[in-house]
Amino acid sequence: MPRILRIINRLNLGGPTHNVAYLTKYLPKEYETLLLSGQIDSTEASSEFLVKELDLTPQYIDNMQRELNPFKDRHAYYQIKKIIKEFKPDIVHTHAAKAGAVGRLAAAHCNVPIIIHTFHGHVFHSYFSPLKTRIFIEIERYLAKKSTAIVAISDIQKKELSETFKIAPASKFHVVNLGFDLEKFHTDTSAKRKQFRTKWMIQDDEIAIGIVGRLVPIKNHSLFLDAMKWVLEHTTKKIKILLIGDGESRAAIEEKIKTLGIPYCSEQDLNPSAKIVFCSWIKDVDVAYAGLDIVALSSLNEGTPVSLIEAQAAGKPIVTTNVGGIKDVVLENETAFVVPSNEVDAFAEKTLELVENDTLRQNFSTKGYEHVIKTFSYQTLCSNMDKLYKSLLQKSK
Repeated sequence: MPRILRIINRLNLGGPTHNVAYLTKYLPKEYETLLLSGQIDSTEASSEFLVKELDLTPQYIDNMQRELNPFKDRHAYYQIKKIIKEFKPDIVHTHAAKAGAVGRLAAAHCNVPIIIHTFHGHVFHSYFSPLKTRIFIEIERYLAKKSTAIVAISDIQKKELSETFKIAPASKFHVVNLGFDLEKFHTDTSAKRKQFRTKWMIQDDEIAIGIVGRLVPIKNHSLFLDAMKWVLEHTTKKIKILLIGDGESRAAIEEKIKTLGIPYCSEQDLNPSAKIVFCSWIKDVDVAYAGLDIVALSSLNEGTPVSLIEAQAAGKPIVTTNVGGIKDVVLENETAFVVPSNEVDAFAEKTLELVENDTLRQNFSTKGYEHVIKTFSYQTLCSNMDKLYKSLLQKSK
């Protein structure tokens, strides 16, 4: 029975947690998997509920945390080495940057036969200064040499990592799409819609536009808000804008909204006359998507955006910036409008087009579920990863 040690940065809300949870739970029974996780950051929402629902019991690495900390990172490295020596895995598979660095180094120094890393995104543009970015690129190139295989979660990401940033030769990369439980986004939608809109005081004739994700600089909520200001000024339709998520930029976003002069309210003090509502994190995101009419994404950088996969599964039309693996996720002009990054006018105009055209929204809606269910189900994820593992195990003999 092949043993897999799966290591993730932290079990925060997002695609990587879903990916490791479904792989740990639903890979064929011939594998024995131990899931390791670092500690979640206090500013983020936790996805520990997901691993509990799947009856999984992760082992936690106390010193593996989000921020760079040489002292704690060193201790995390030794903790993982100890676990490797005890568990004796045939495969160490790391997910995301911190786990990828500490986990791959430990695996290499313990002579683990197969070392795999999944890039769920990267920080090679729009995050840090040019010097710091260069350092991260060089670190990833070094770690790639320690890796048996590298998994990219989209064709676009593979091309970017292998050709633009030259992390490793294209031959070392394997594309395996993320996988999710998408059926819940397609069931009981009428009841969920009523539940959501009642809770957040959204009237039947209001068009609800939502943006789902962390409130952090890389998500570029400023562009979204500037675009929404323009939409509100150029439509006669009733609009409600919902910010679903939380994070370090919340105060700055509130100041931006005040500057724009748009009435808003918080989740603790709901006001039906507010145009913008802070919802914080919502655990049952299928309920949230059911209640929305349009989903937006304004990021400066993305890997494979989970919010857009879920939005299409829920049949919601999308307006998004063209970054990262976006075009590997949506069908441009069929399920989503894709506009250049950081262009407020284009983002605003395409949002207004969806607001004004009921038929267009419906046309985008009907194609979304059919598109994502074929590519992004957890069953497909597990099947594709099983094939990769078997291939690498066979070559290692």
